[in-house]
Amino acid sequence: MLRRAPATAAPAGVRTRAGLTVAIVVGLAVLVGSVLLAVLIGPADLTAGEVWASVAHHLGLGPAPVQPLRDAIVWDGRLPRTLTAAAVGAGLAVCGAVMQSLTRNPLADPYLLGLSSGASLGAVLVLVVGISAALPVAAFVGSGLALVAALGLAGALGAITPTRTILAGLAISQLCAAGTSFVIFWSATGDSYREILSWLLGSVAGASWTSVAVTAGALLLLGTPLVLSGSVLDAFTFGDAAASTLGLHVTAVRWVMLGAVALLTGALVSQSGSIGFVGLILPHAVGALTGPRHRALLPVAAIAGAVFLVWADTLARTVFEPRELPVGVVTAAIGAPVFAWILWRGRRSIA
Repeated sequence: MLRRAPATAAPAGVRTRAGLTVAIVVGLAVLVGSVLLAVLIGPADLTAGEVWASVAHHLGLGPAPVQPLRDAIVWDGRLPRTLTAAAVGAGLAVCGAVMQSLTRNPLADPYLLGLSSGASLGAVLVLVVGISAALPVAAFVGSGLALVAALGLAGALGAITPTRTILAGLAISQLCAAGTSFVIFWSATGDSYREILSWLLGSVAGASWTSVAVTAGALLLLGTPLVLSGSVLDAFTFGDAAASTLGLHVTAVRWVMLGAVALLTGALVSQSGSIGFVGLILPHAVGALTGPRHRALLPVAAIAGAVFLVWADTLARTVFEPRELPVGVVTAAIGAPVFAWILWRGRRSIA
């Protein structure tokens, strides 16, 4: 099994409270700068003054911008898209780290329990019947049903252990994937193919302020408790028996945390589609800097995930102008070789 680098491999400064505070403050500054730069980048040559004028106007702090079109590019286009990407990236990174800890599987990601496949099935069902407006709700419901099915199957096998949870999730994921393929093959026609493909590959191109509200709200309500659960996750690192000796009700805690991860992932996926590799590689990459202790790993991973997806989406919409790539293509192109490098570095830890 691949293991994260031991805590002694992390920079000493990050392991202290002051060092962690500095890392978080610097990371947040980089995130804010990344969002501002991402809003400026694009075919319409916006200036920082125009961006500020648009934001200030909509916050009631200034007069209306001179050019309504450029105001719309900022306020209705790039800003909600960039903020949605940041929220999705942060949430997926946190969910990935939590899943890797709960299942004690370094290859786990937020979609391990079939959440992505369930969301895809729900999304495809509404797309083929032409009800695109219901896509976020259908995707969220699909991911929730996949979670219930996976945990129900794992529970039917006996006590819910990491191994049974993973196997049940894989079974439900394959079942939903088969259903998605069948629906596409049987029913998709015309432009629905393009809509389906874009969603399955992951994209925040259609993000609006509603998307920002959903993703940021879910991140605040569900992601914050997960980020603050570092001591609980550290107990799971040493196995269920060790966690029980520390006073944790292992089964109940695992159910609650898996439910929180599923709800957060479902909310994110409902707005962005299935964006891969963020929840898989970011915990490993950040863990090389912070060590395995979740008190430091989780907040830094959230910030790193937000920055990563902001720039991945910026590349997706600018590299091949005027054509645009789904951001999931970019994250896979970056994530696959990075993860291969992480595997190569940890080759001596692979059993």
